[in-house]
Amino acid sequence: MITCDALVIGGGPAGSACAWKLHQAGLDVLVMDKAAFPRDKVCAGWITPEVVRDLEIDLTDYRNGRTLQAISAFRVGVIGDRDAVDVAYDHPVSYGIRRCEFDHYLLQRSRARLLLGRPATRIRRDAGYWIVNDDVRASLLVGAGGHFCPVSRMVNGDAAPAPVVAAQEAEFVATPARAWLTAAERPELYFCADLKGYGWCFRKEEYLNVGFGRFDARALPKATTAFVDYLKANGRIPPLESWRWRGHAYLVAGARSRDAVADALMLVGDAAGLAFPRSGEGIRPAIESGLMAAATILEADGRYSVENLTPYAHRLRARFGVGRVSQLLSRAVPERSAAAIGRWLIREPQLARHLLLNRWFLQPMSDLPPTRVIPARAPSRPDAV
Repeated sequence: MITCDALVIGGGPAGSACAWKLHQAGLDVLVMDKAAFPRDKVCAGWITPEVVRDLEIDLTDYRNGRTLQAISAFRVGVIGDRDAVDVAYDHPVSYGIRRCEFDHYLLQRSRARLLLGRPATRIRRDAGYWIVNDDVRASLLVGAGGHFCPVSRMVNGDAAPAPVVAAQEAEFVATPARAWLTAAERPELYFCADLKGYGWCFRKEEYLNVGFGRFDARALPKATTAFVDYLKANGRIPPLESWRWRGHAYLVAGARSRDAVADALMLVGDAAGLAFPRSGEGIRPAIESGLMAAATILEADGRYSVENLTPYAHRLRARFGVGRVSQLLSRAVPERSAAAIGRWLIREPQLARHLLLNRWFLQPMSDLPPTRVIPARAPSRPDAV
């Protein structure tokens, strides 16, 4: 039996962030994931300076052998319109990364013990411990396995509690033979007129990532094809013979959220349904939730009752819950007016900058709870390996 203080199921940004902070505090942490890392991951792939700050990433070190594209501008438009707005900043507001590199970097940097290529197929509670696959025992279980996380299914059931966003994306190497027109430092965002979805065209050094996401999953294939045709017709991308589309789904924050806390159990990232509602960004909510979970775990000091872990749920609601004003505004805008309002917002440069980009995509800076560091200690049980 492999024994640990905390078992994190899922080695993505949420799980790695939580494991990193817990290991720093002296806990014996094991990360389990069904994939072997580095692994491919569907994602447009950008991180904000807040992510760099919260994870204390040395960008010079990260850039060594990995893709890191500074972003200091955006091109914003409406799908179907020929006009677009260019919004520039005087400093980097995001960084383009490749998830296969970024996730592997965070997982290795966490310094947690790793059990990779091992899906969690059986999870049960026994004598105050969590037993996974009958060969791993942990005092605390952290579900970080994304939208289809087995820990989340165990707590919340298989049915999604609210409509999910579905997305497709494709990534290509921008070889010299291809004349990519998208500027590397300026991702292009094109919104649906009703603001219920958007597409992107994003160059990250030698890679180009193109994708489209929307709440209506049934209309996704047709809408994605129309978006690609729109990019080609406007000269944003050259014609390509084939597209290798990859898809994923996620639950956004602010809907009927998943229960994120149970007895000696917590959910983080997409497992808790925390993607930002308008942009669909999941990396930053994943990392923030992982650090929030770690802070709560350390405050509990080994006593992982529901009551002692509930502060984490309060922190999630305070950070990711939809405010009353936003709810009232959503109800006040008739469906038939959404298209006109959407075009008006995007065509006005100041509104595009402050609402669509600053508020929806870049988001206000986070205020994470302080993490208490405790002295390192030996494994709590002699059979730990």
